[in-house]
Amino acid sequence: MPAVPTSASRSALNALTGRKALARTSKTPGRTQTINFYALGEAGLLVDLPGYGYARVPQRCARSGRSGRRYIRSRASLVGVVVLIDARHPLTPLDRQLLGWLGDERRLILLTKADKLPRAMQQKTLQAVRAESPRDDVMLFSSVSKLGVDECRDLLEHWLAAGRRE
Repeated sequence: MPAVPTSASRSALNALTGRKALARTSKTPGRTQTINFYALGEAGLLVDLPGYGYARVPQRCARSGRSGRRYIRSRASLVGVVVLIDARHPLTPLDRQLLGWLGDERRLILLTKADKLPRAMQQKTLQAVRAESPRDDVMLFSSVSKLGVDECRDLLEHWLAAGRRE
C-alpha cells in the first residue's frame, strides 16, 4: 500500500498543484512513513517527507525525523524546504527543533489552517513567527480559503528558477 501523506501536507500539496486528489490522506495523523515524490513537470520535484510532530508511537517520530534529516542533507540539488506549522499552535518545541536541524537551508514556513483564526490573530501569529525566524520566508496558508496559495506558488517557482541558474 502506498504511503499516505498527513492531511495538512496533502491539503497543501493539492492546493499548490491545483489538483483535488494528487495526494491521498488519512484521518489518522502520523501515517506517512516514506518519502513521497511529486513531479512538477520539467521544473523539478516536490518532496513530502514523513511528519515530525506527531506519531502514535514516539519511536516512529524519531525515525521519521532521522530519515528527513538524511534526505535533506544528502540533496545537493535541494533549493529549499517548506515547513508546515499549524497557525493555531505555532513554533512548538518540536517546530523549533526541526528549524534548528535544518540549519542554513532556505526555508518557507507555511502557517497552515490560517482560515481557522480571526484576521487579527492571523496577523499577530504571522508577526510573532517572523520575529522569531527572521531569516525565513513566513506565510499564512489555507488550502480551504486559498489564502497564501498563489504567493507560495510564486515563491517556489522563484526558488526553482534560481536553483537552475546556480
